[in-house]
Amino acid sequence: MDKDRQVILGIAGGVGAGKSTVAGILAGLGCVVADSDALGREALRDPDLRDEIVSWWGPGMLDDSGEIDRAAVARIVFARPRHRRRLESLVHPRIRSRRRALFEQAPPDTPALVIDAPLLFEAGLDRECTAVIFVQTDRPQRLSRLADSRGWDDTELTGREQSQLSLDDKRARSDYVVINNGDLDELSEQIHRILNELRQPRRS
Repeated sequence: MDKDRQVILGIAGGVGAGKSTVAGILAGLGCVVADSDALGREALRDPDLRDEIVSWWGPGMLDDSGEIDRAAVARIVFARPRHRRRLESLVHPRIRSRRRALFEQAPPDTPALVIDAPLLFEAGLDRECTAVIFVQTDRPQRLSRLADSRGWDDTELTGREQSQLSLDDKRARSDYVVINNGDLDELSEQIHRILNELRQPRRS
């Protein structure tokens, strides 16, 4: 991957901020998006990986169809950092390999390669990026979205966020901040403006 040839964009933000929405906008603009959540789900379907997880934490990690129950795994890893690191050591190399293959297949005229990862900074993926976009959304709005989509309450959201880098730190370490207040046209305009700026020829 030639970082001088193609822009690599990372997406950061709080849980429920709309990072996937931003990724979708970028995909609509012709960018190639590596969705770490989707790649992680794909990795968890690997029989060898599934068997390894069951050997660690027992058959309760499987759902009725015999696949990994991601909610059961999440309850373990978010409560115990040691277990989270153990899972990451198993899954992250597979995600990294799939992301690299996806990016290498991107056409040369792709506007940007996009890393959509929940733990962008925590995993050190920001070091691979030309720039990072932070998605800013008020907590009440994020909580409302998560209650609708995942059935989470304030306690669940707080617990998840406490296991991550603080939002203030993520924002400070990002290159751009976009406001996602629910107006999709306004959000799209912000993303389009950033992408155009990043694609301008670099001055020597």
